[in-house]
Amino acid sequence: MGRNRAAVLGTGQTKYVAKRNDVTMAGMCREAIDRALADAQVSLEDIDAIVIGKAPDLFEGSMMPELAMAEAIGAVGKRLIRVHTAGSVGASTAVVGTSLVTSGVHRRVLAVSWEKQSESNAMWALSIPVPFTMPVGAGAGGFFAPHVRSYIHNSKAPGHIGAMVAAKDRLNGSLNPLAHLQQPDITVESVLASQMLWDPIRFDETCPSSDGACAVVIADEAAADDAIAEGRPAAWIHATAMRTEPLSYAHRNVVSPQAGRDASAALWKAAGITNPLEEIDTAEIYVPFSWFEPMWLENLGFMPEYEGWKLTEAGDTAIGGKLPVNASGGVLSSNPIGASGMIRCAEAAIQVMGNAGAHQVADARKAFGHAYGGGSQYFSMWVVGADKPEH
Repeated sequence: MGRNRAAVLGTGQTKYVAKRNDVTMAGMCREAIDRALADAQVSLEDIDAIVIGKAPDLFEGSMMPELAMAEAIGAVGKRLIRVHTAGSVGASTAVVGTSLVTSGVHRRVLAVSWEKQSESNAMWALSIPVPFTMPVGAGAGGFFAPHVRSYIHNSKAPGHIGAMVAAKDRLNGSLNPLAHLQQPDITVESVLASQMLWDPIRFDETCPSSDGACAVVIADEAAADDAIAEGRPAAWIHATAMRTEPLSYAHRNVVSPQAGRDASAALWKAAGITNPLEEIDTAEIYVPFSWFEPMWLENLGFMPEYEGWKLTEAGDTAIGGKLPVNASGGVLSSNPIGASGMIRCAEAAIQVMGNAGAHQVADARKAFGHAYGGGSQYFSMWVVGADKPEH
């Protein structure tokens, strides 16, 4: 973080669905942008720079679409930066936007991310052989399933934990009108009865393929103070962190990657947090396959190694629990890949602003947003709070 304070003044999201045949990528992004600007009560003229992020271009079959979208997203005559860190890109985009404000370069930055998965085939795009790496040929699920099996073996976690996460997140999603999957009747039993896709990952433990966009307006301290003086909430950005590691190297810990541990340790230190489980009120964690909830709870320092599943089993990650995780429904309910990480960050901000409606966590003063990407290589995260940070 730079020396200046920054805050989220507004957020905007589209309704997440399987196919947005009614709009182009630019039109879909503009929906989220217009909603974020309206929420922040600013206009495009007030925005100094625009930072965009999306997942690999193969996911939509359109190379560098931002070149054609510049006018539609309001970037003409302004700085336009594209961020790319695979599936974590939405959160990375929010972090880069924050850095432009905390560094004092700009006063107000608009960050937007999106995905229109319906225009290509992410499974195919993820199955292309990578040089010097054994091909998977089974997309993300086939890649991550062995990591999950390793976690279950080492932690001795009961087999129903993944189903508990999936049922909890989908029930949360049914409280969120923007969520793609609306399954208010889902149960642990119905998840366990769904088809096995990549052992041990079942159909209902798997994220959907979504079209959608998310945007956030990030502003400096003076702009945030003005908003608060006018009676509008702001989500103060207490800390951000990003870390990266290679896809493959000897003795790599794919269950709890070093980059995730390093990023979260740096984040907690920057935010002045010594006990995240006690000090964070709600967390939006990137969980595309249900078993990643207990895995990331450990990787991020909320729980000791091999004990993350115990928090899940106790019901402590549900709304009303000790650490509500993915009150919005999470990636298991909506997954426009390029935007999914920013949704985690935006939803964290929405919680501390008190704007989450039916999925609001009571008394949420400090929230965590997180994303990972690639082969669990890229990690991006932030802590936001209702109160201005001291540092």
